[in-house]
Amino acid sequence: MELDQHAEELASALGVDKEEVKSDLQNLLQYSVPLDEAKQSVRRKHGGGSSGGSDGAPSTKRIADIDPDGGNVSVTVRVLTVGTRSIVYQGDEQTIREGELADESGVISYTAWQDFGFEPGDSVVIGNAGVREWDGKPELNIGASSTVGVESETVETPYDDRIGGEADLIDLQAGDRGRTVEVRVLEVDSRTIDGRNGETTILSGVVADETGRLPFTDWAPRPDVKEGASVRLSDVYVREFRGVPQVNLSEFTTLEALDDPVAVTDSAPRLKIGEAVDAGGMFDVEVLGNVLEVRDGSGLIERCPKCSRVVQNGQCRQHGEVDGEDDMRVKAILDDGTGTVTAILDRDLTEEIYGGTMADAMEAAREAMDKEVVADDIADTLVGREYRVRGNLSVDEYGANLEADEFEETDDDPAERAAALLTEVRA
Repeated sequence: MELDQHAEELASALGVDKEEVKSDLQNLLQYSVPLDEAKQSVRRKHGGGSSGGSDGAPSTKRIADIDPDGGNVSVTVRVLTVGTRSIVYQGDEQTIREGELADESGVISYTAWQDFGFEPGDSVVIGNAGVREWDGKPELNIGASSTVGVESETVETPYDDRIGGEADLIDLQAGDRGRTVEVRVLEVDSRTIDGRNGETTILSGVVADETGRLPFTDWAPRPDVKEGASVRLSDVYVREFRGVPQVNLSEFTTLEALDDPVAVTDSAPRLKIGEAVDAGGMFDVEVLGNVLEVRDGSGLIERCPKCSRVVQNGQCRQHGEVDGEDDMRVKAILDDGTGTVTAILDRDLTEEIYGGTMADAMEAAREAMDKEVVADDIADTLVGREYRVRGNLSVDEYGANLEADEFEETDDDPAERAAALLTEVRA
């Protein structure tokens, strides 16, 4: 049903102007308030009470059969995870619960707009839950018009190993909520941001376990989150940040210091480029590929002193005319036969490839009266050779970029690797 139709039906039922109702709905929806909750809010605003939800009676469904366009539903499920988080709703802070539910047919995420008292492992019957699409999948919204009751028999599911949300870092995905991880803090920095309540101090850095590494943010800085600490973090949620999952600690996250250090890996998972790109972004991944081309914008560049964006002809896209600061980088296209990725090298790695400092490169450009000689020299060194690249991969509408932490020519014998691959295929 289109927004106009919802607004028209509400306006008719409430006896108020349709455009005013539509404006109220739009204001709520732009903050990701579920449609059913938005409609209830508009009803309350205009004196229509809190009844509502869907326009029809809820239907009882299995999780696998739930569709965002099917109206409100009732389900009998097992609670897998329960996370707690505060959000701003209609200008006020509100605490919500969120996580995953399961039955024998599948798993679905949920948001509960009040505390219904269920915990991981409980079997419950949820009535009159709204359904919305979130990140391309249906999600249950359990609101004021919903009911939650205890199911007398345990709901059997194939997903009981996920009860409680215990997870390794490599298994975390953007959108996960109510997760529990045991990690070691590798890096941590404190900084001040402009938060929803004004200036806010947060901690950010990198955590690791034996399966991988991920960035993290602690929105309620804890003194035990310090470099080298091994901790158990319960009730974290995961967001996408620069194309990779990021572990987030809220004010509801609990921390337990661990006596034994968490084992961490020093290596990154090595993937084929096509596999890494299809994953949609990864933190700390390694690929092998041949450099096909050094892209424009490599070599000597200038950056905006305010935002660090690359300056073109003295112009920053965000800050207009600026006095750019000198820098060096490489943007190299790598290919391994399964896909391509642009490896982006910072100044330090670029100086290693160039074989000289940025001052040396600037002197060469002055002598040639052409900055492009630096990029040409770099291309002569790189193109046609195979390199191992380790770093953070992001994938968006502009392509796949790998911010390199390590970049070195391989010493593998391609013939030997091809023979080994052929033997594996024939086995």
